[in-house]
Amino acid sequence: MQNARRRFLKGVGAGVLCLTLSQLGFDISEAKAYAKELKIKSARAVTSVCPFCAVCCQVVAYERNGELLAVEGDADFPVNEGSLCAKGASLWSMYTNKHRPTKPMYRAPYSDKWVEKDWDWTLDRIAHLVKEARDKDLILKNENGQVVNRLDSVFWMGTSHASNEECAAIHQAMKSLGVVSMDHQARVWHSPTVAALAESFGRGAMTNHWIDIKNANCVLIMGSNCAEHHPVSMKWVLRAKDNGAKLIHVDPKFSRTSARCDMHVPLRSGSDVAFLGGMINYILQNKLYQEEYVKNYTNASVVVGKDYAFNDGVFSGLDKNTRTYDKKAWARAKGADGMLETDPTWKNPRCVINLLKDHFSRYTLKNVCDVTGVPEETILQVYKDFCATGKPDKAGTIMYALGWTQHTNGVQIIRTSAIIQLLLGNIGVAGGGINALRGEPNVQGSTDHAILYDSLPGYLPMLRAQWQTLDSYLKACTPSKELKNSVNWKSHNPEYMVSLLKGWFGDNATPENEFGYKWLPKLEPRGNTSYYSVIDRAYKDQMRGGFVFGVNPCQSFPNTHKVRACLDHLDWMVCGEVHNSETSDNWHRPGVDPSKIKTEVFLLPSAHRIEKEGTISNSGRWLQWFDKAVEPAGQARDFGHMIVPLINKIRDLYAKEKGVLPEPILNLNWPKEFVAEEWTKRINGQFWKDVTIGGKTYHRGEQVPKFANLAKDGSTSSLNWIYCGSYTEEGGNKSKNRDKSQTPAQAKLGLYPNWSWCWPVNRRVLYNRASVDANGKPWNPNLPVIEWDGKKWKEGFDVIDGGGAPVGDKEKGRLPFIMCADGLGHLFGPGREDGPFPEHYEPVETPLTKHPFSNQLSSPVYLSYESDLDKLAAPGDPRFPIVLTTYSMTEHWCGGGETRNTPNLLEAEPQLYVEMSEELAKIKGIKNGDGVIVESIRGKVEAIAMVTVRIRPFTIMGKTVHLIGMPFAFGWLTPKCGDSTNRLTTGVYDPNTTIQEDKACMVNIYKADKLTEIA
Repeated sequence: MQNARRRFLKGVGAGVLCLTLSQLGFDISEAKAYAKELKIKSARAVTSVCPFCAVCCQVVAYERNGELLAVEGDADFPVNEGSLCAKGASLWSMYTNKHRPTKPMYRAPYSDKWVEKDWDWTLDRIAHLVKEARDKDLILKNENGQVVNRLDSVFWMGTSHASNEECAAIHQAMKSLGVVSMDHQARVWHSPTVAALAESFGRGAMTNHWIDIKNANCVLIMGSNCAEHHPVSMKWVLRAKDNGAKLIHVDPKFSRTSARCDMHVPLRSGSDVAFLGGMINYILQNKLYQEEYVKNYTNASVVVGKDYAFNDGVFSGLDKNTRTYDKKAWARAKGADGMLETDPTWKNPRCVINLLKDHFSRYTLKNVCDVTGVPEETILQVYKDFCATGKPDKAGTIMYALGWTQHTNGVQIIRTSAIIQLLLGNIGVAGGGINALRGEPNVQGSTDHAILYDSLPGYLPMLRAQWQTLDSYLKACTPSKELKNSVNWKSHNPEYMVSLLKGWFGDNATPENEFGYKWLPKLEPRGNTSYYSVIDRAYKDQMRGGFVFGVNPCQSFPNTHKVRACLDHLDWMVCGEVHNSETSDNWHRPGVDPSKIKTEVFLLPSAHRIEKEGTISNSGRWLQWFDKAVEPAGQARDFGHMIVPLINKIRDLYAKEKGVLPEPILNLNWPKEFVAEEWTKRINGQFWKDVTIGGKTYHRGEQVPKFANLAKDGSTSSLNWIYCGSYTEEGGNKSKNRDKSQTPAQAKLGLYPNWSWCWPVNRRVLYNRASVDANGKPWNPNLPVIEWDGKKWKEGFDVIDGGGAPVGDKEKGRLPFIMCADGLGHLFGPGREDGPFPEHYEPVETPLTKHPFSNQLSSPVYLSYESDLDKLAAPGDPRFPIVLTTYSMTEHWCGGGETRNTPNLLEAEPQLYVEMSEELAKIKGIKNGDGVIVESIRGKVEAIAMVTVRIRPFTIMGKTVHLIGMPFAFGWLTPKCGDSTNRLTTGVYDPNTTIQEDKACMVNIYKADKLTEIA
């Protein structure tokens, strides 16, 4: 054997030793399979969900004797079909990582070290701090004498990593305490999605679902690099390509997504509205819109009131002092019957369609070219290819991510895409829609359950001071029908609101006390208590303490210098995390003296996804159950087992010691222990007295079968009405459904209606009433989503979006956008803060001092804060001539808090880098691999230069503008990998949602003499 081995090695040569056995001609597939079989033999297989992006690939975890043996993709799951990205494939090493804290950790004020504590001491100390703050600071009445019951000095910075059940518990807990500064990652990633899509269509969710992308004839990917950031979603893009679809990628840099597309179109970051506005102009000028669809299903024919005007970049109603619009100036005209005035002939010059034409007439090819840097012929080719889908038997879909959302006009970028899709008839149809590629594992569900300051679960409006009674709230928040054939589903808001209150307070919620409404906290009319308000108030010593769970603001929020400094002003902070983070350990960051930082810090070790159970909602609204495979590491707990006992300790303190306004805390419908599936039931909703429906009697405590059965008399509860129907007496926990059966029509689309459950009412394609003509016949008979047989909607298709006949029936017909009071898709959207039509505005930091569309350079109503750390470079500042954009990576998730602690992922992407063009590198004397300094007016960042052809210079308004790109996944707590890119980014925000402008700020770059942050 020894001689044979030596002869073999000598024969193949040293240069071939790096080859695998398979490359040498050996078939090792059977050996691999056998080795794996040995590893997992007799192991228990448990299905779970990948804890990263909102594709939410399902995984199978193998456990034996309490030990996690392996994790692989679930081949049965229709979306990922067994495939995983680099992060998903590394789950085993992530869960078994030795870097994780496994016991509660405590940092005393002015201390320089962590000390281990037990859970009972830790929760007891936090409970006392919360009660002390609440009793001192609870605002019972505002300056106007209105009851508000609001705790302004404590905050919750939450997480999209929480399950739906944990989110429901968190929201209920914070409302009982009076906390109104409650936010989660949707604020910084995708908050414009809800604001833009809800304004356009009535709901803020991804319109279709992941598998449906394969049905598109053209896919426009813009503001997203899905091949790298949502890798499994890309398989459905490539299925579309296999079916003959055209793929277009519009993005500042060439990437793996670009490589698989038919066209890559580089454009300057921050010029998206100009590019898309040009497409709207192209559609209108060439009459490429689907006229029957536009006339029947959009507000093109609605007449706008005479107060509306647009002049030189500014809409009517602007108050320059407050930097806000009075949206009454954008009101639509109404007739004597109170219904909207319409002109189906489109002859009235104030019809929406005519105002739209006039507004976008400035968006010529030349103007678009001058602002975006895209050649005219390339612009025209994109417009031709995508607008070819504006035919009944064609469909185009749009995919976007943070490249669209993280701008001061992020909402209006998405609104522009919605206008395009409505004009082309691409909403409600198979292969159409607008797909928001969310980057967090339960960002859809955590938004549905409203870990947000400005809404309640199920997208009910947040309580405000002007609504002092439940009745006043319901009157203000229940819209009236605006066209006689609209469904106006929000007319049911009273049933949903009362059921929510009943869920929160149970038997203590009665008609006499307005179901507990009067106990709850209320914001001021324009009150903003988002993440960034908290940061500003904390920096100004207006916050006492708060909770930071599953989010890392000291790394991943903009203008990180201010974020880090603001936490030094807190008395206490509670962090719930899988790992130590730049936030939990902020008190000993580089350059500070811990002995001068007063903040009392608690680090609660968090369970990972495979260590707990519950549900998440993927970006396509599929409700997926995940099981626990192993117990949490050490003493780690899931969020539910942190928040439920904490509130119970606070309840005990109020029961024994009394205090300020104890009613909302002591009257909670609250369990002794957290059991995930019990919260799944609560979310669905239950009966509180015996009720007979359709001849069947449901008894107290049983599950409500559907949200149409929710009542406003207190007989039902539901912690989230859009989830009602997900857990019923008849169907059980539908998130656990794993049946791949489909009818032939469903299989053609890939609906999989029997796998999991999809809100609302298991509907897989939103607004699907728009997929048929006025008589109910599918626009595209080859891919029907629903179909009318002349008397009823046929079975075996998708669940119809709302009741009633097709719109052609003048008496019983119903319009398709059922969540809008007028039933129409909105080309003109008067509900946003920055205008009813999108308009190009430059980023606040810009290389330009003018642009061709108007004399209004940037948005007149963008949000900002004032402090010594809120610095902005002037437009065209010669000190900072280079545009910086930021992005994610395949190997790291968001701020990298988990993936930097996974050795194989850190090895794959070990340090911060900056991509730049060869032309810029030559000007700056920088070579590939050099250490460089990137500097904005806010600070400096070290990085390694990546000189590449993937980025190129732009010609903008006749001058050369350079753009560089940097990931934002690195932080100082991981040694020598670099620190946060967000030390460079701006603290300016979209006025609708307070999302930051990460994707375009101005910097300079030069070669470093020495690196101190990077090895």
